[in-house]
This record gives sequence, structure tokens and C-alpha cells, in this order.
Amino acid sequence: MNFWQKLIKEEPPKITKKKQGPLKVNAHLHTPHSFSAFCCVEEAVLQAKEEGVKVIGVNDFFTFDAYDAWSYQTIKNGLFPLFNVEFIGLDEEKKRKGQRVNDPANPGRTYLSGKGLAYPVVLPKEDREKISHILAKNNEQVKMMMEKVNGILKKKGYAFSLSFEEIKQGFAKDQVRERHLARAIRDLAVKKFPKQDDQKEFYKKLFGGKELSSDITNEAAVENEIRSKLLKAGGAAFVEEDPSTFLDTETIHDVIIRAGGIPTYPFLADDAKGNYTDFEGDLPVAMAELKKRGFYSVEFIPTRNDHDKMKSYVLKLVKEGFVVTFGTEHNAPGKQPIEVFAGNNTPLDEDLLKINYEGACIVAAHQYLFDRDGEGVLDAKGVFKSEKRKEFVDLGDRLIKSVVK
Repeated sequence: MNFWQKLIKEEPPKITKKKQGPLKVNAHLHTPHSFSAFCCVEEAVLQAKEEGVKVIGVNDFFTFDAYDAWSYQTIKNGLFPLFNVEFIGLDEEKKRKGQRVNDPANPGRTYLSGKGLAYPVVLPKEDREKISHILAKNNEQVKMMMEKVNGILKKKGYAFSLSFEEIKQGFAKDQVRERHLARAIRDLAVKKFPKQDDQKEFYKKLFGGKELSSDITNEAAVENEIRSKLLKAGGAAFVEEDPSTFLDTETIHDVIIRAGGIPTYPFLADDAKGNYTDFEGDLPVAMAELKKRGFYSVEFIPTRNDHDKMKSYVLKLVKEGFVVTFGTEHNAPGKQPIEVFAGNNTPLDEDLLKINYEGACIVAAHQYLFDRDGEGVLDAKGVFKSEKRKEFVDLGDRLIKSVVK
């Protein structure tokens, strides 16, 4: 008997409450175990509770380390937890053809999520070792970037430098990412130069003579500018990623299955100009390929999309039988709502709220059934049991409402 069997104890009770609209869901949130706008798991949970978001999913890159705190804090505060993960993979064929998937700048690079993973984690040792290798290589890349920054500091005559261990202890967990380095650089500037004009001069030297264009008091904007001008391709501290840190998409799919999860494709969808990537631009072709590759679940981060354009995609995906969920990521600096909105702070309409909640119900049912039976909403071949969709939604609804307050 694992987490869900202990929590639910018996078959979820029938719902006796008066019928209500769909509960608010955010199925994609990052924590400090990868990089996060939150200082800790508790802060994320309390903000969700304050905003009336009842179902929340942790979705860190390459790690399950937040799961214990996520389960404890959500249940303690009357919220329903989803246990997810995110990977960055590479489709070699699409890279060769120069086709963008769901990374707008890097052909072939593909972000993939796993929804509703088993908790406690059941990932085999071999897969854990693959992930440990990725984390080690990613940390090594950031350390090399940091050393380049230290070289610039020394060249410019500064008598101070950054320490990788201090960055890890002060801003990260086991995983140190590019955003942590940007935050450490901004923190260093504030500590060494109390005057804002001196900070601006410091950044100008780091950026090779380019002025800081962000408001110096806007911490998130400054950190983003540090990344774009110093740490990204073309920046003086840029270090290219080790190719071995990218698993192929088929391997990621199989790792998620072995972890007890539902392989999920995150749609980038329309950008600020209404454009789509090469893969996503032809939705019927994309849907066919996703199913062929074993992806029956998709997700969106609506804050970056036009409401109506996104809804058009979502309705077509649901019609084709895909499970759809929404989230906000919160994997960048800066305060924003946990309640999911579309671009320009547009509230989701009733159709999208219902689709998001029903998607969360299916993930909830999967977590419970996998814990109880060793098989959830996917069959032994990893195919979604679409004929039981309504049954899964009903079960997930009862599960969620037996837990939330």
C-alpha cells in the first residue's frame, strides 16, 4: 500500500455536494529543485490556496526531489497533488531538417512532460543513472559558464569572483541551472555595488560595453537580461550544452512509462506574432505523429498564447481524444498568478476550465489506479484507454473532491 491507498483508504465516496463548476487547476509548476519563482514548495502551495486553485502539479526538470514536500504541503492545505516531471530531449531527424518542435529557437529540441508519475517513485536504477548523468553534465556546463564570468571579472580588474558551491547552497538545490547563475550575478552586483549607477557600470563591463536596458529595480528583468546578453549563444560566458545531456524522444517516452506516468507533449502554440513552429503549424499531422509515438496527453502554458487561437487547437485535440491540461511553469523569476490565464491576463472561458479540470481528473485517476492495480489510464502498450475516458473523469473527480477542502 503506497501513498494513494493510504490517503484514500477506501473507494472514493460518492459526491453528495451540490453540483459546482470545474475546480481550478494548475498542472505545471516548477520548484527550487529545478528553478522557480518560488522560494520553496510551501510558498507555491500557499499561493495556490489563496487563489482558490485546488489541484496543482509539480513539474520540475529531471528531478522528483520535490515530491515529498509537495505531497505533505498539498494535503496539509487541502489541495490535490499531481506528480509530474519534465525532460528536454532531441529529435535528431528534425534537427537535421532544421524543423522546430516546441523550442522556438533550436530545431529538433523537444520538451516533454510526464504526468501522474508513481509516488513514491518507482523509476528503475538504470533510468535514475541516466538522469543523474544529465544533471551532472548540466551542472558542469553551468560551472564552466561561471568560470568564464570569473575570467571576465578578473580581466576587468575586479577582485571578487563567484563560487559554484555558494551558488548551489544559496540559490539552488542539487541542480544548478543557467537561471541560478544569472540570479547569483545579480545578487553579486547588489552586494558589491550599493549604488545603482555603479551596478549599471558593472553590467556594462560584463556585457562588453552594452548598456543594461532593464529597470535596475526589476530583479526578474535584470536576471533575464543577464541570461540573454551574457549566458546565451553569442554572450561572452556562453557554453554549449553537452550532446549527451539530450535523450532522444523515444527514450524519454519510455522512461516516463517506467516511472508510472503519462507521456505528455507540451504545445508551444502561437507566439506573440501568431506564428507556430514547423511541427505544430500543421495540427492534423502533429496529432497523428504524437499518437504514433505514444503521446495521448498534451499540455499548454496559456499565458504565452492568444486565448482564442489556443482554444481552437485545444478543441481539436480533445475531439481527437487527447487528454489536455494547462499550467503556468513559474520557472522564471518574477511574481505571477498560479491561477491559469491566457495571454494579456485573459481569463480562461468555461470550455477551457472544464477541459483543464477533466484532464486533471484523468491524471488523478491514473495516479490512484496505478498505485492500486499497477496499471492506470494507459494499457500495457502505453495506449490511452479512450473508451473509459468518462469513467476516468468521474473517478478523478471523486478522488479530488474527497481530498480538497
